[in-house]
Amino acid sequence: MLAFFSSTIGKKYLMGISGFVWAGFVFVHMLGNLTILISPDLYNAYGHAITSNKPLLYATEAALIGALVLHVYLAINLSLTNRKAKGYQPREKTNGAKAVSIASQSMAVHGSLLLAFIISHLITFKYGAVYMTTVDGVEMRDLARLMVEVFTQPLAVIWYIVCLLLLGVHLSHGFGSLFQSFGLLHPAYQNTIKTASWTYAGVVTLGFLSNPIYIYLLN
Repeated sequence: MLAFFSSTIGKKYLMGISGFVWAGFVFVHMLGNLTILISPDLYNAYGHAITSNKPLLYATEAALIGALVLHVYLAINLSLTNRKAKGYQPREKTNGAKAVSIASQSMAVHGSLLLAFIISHLITFKYGAVYMTTVDGVEMRDLARLMVEVFTQPLAVIWYIVCLLLLGVHLSHGFGSLFQSFGLLHPAYQNTIKTASWTYAGVVTLGFLSNPIYIYLLN
């Protein structure tokens, strides 16, 4: 088992699994963020429900951190292994079905930017200013107020829009690569998987983008 996961194929499996963990998380996180469009109180109650369940919160954070560290490590490792195998030769341009997509070529670049975005996002919201409010008689952190405070700043909105668009590109390629890593990318289903990849990435991206754009335009 250890020998398999130390191989290139095994590493791709692990990278696919770690990517799937984060793909599932960002989708659920996006759905939760949409609650602020309904009501600030609903959004605060959603955030409180998550943070007040300490065992679930710590287990989720541990899984996400582990998956992220593994994903980043394997991305670097596989990239270096691939470059070494090719002898650092310039990539030949190809067209048609064998052409390498821009998303694939730039995965390392926007992956690095997304890592910086995740860190800045945690600093801004998880460890940012603490305001309190009361919802249905329960005192809790006013995350809705913090979100409004952040997304009424033009530079913050631009930064989030750029990073979320990059997230969409990363997800669109990663979703398809997941099937390839598991040997499920059959030629007969390539178009379907490609459509599903872009649909999933588009839904997640637009869902996340709705928060900064909605708040900025209405405040």
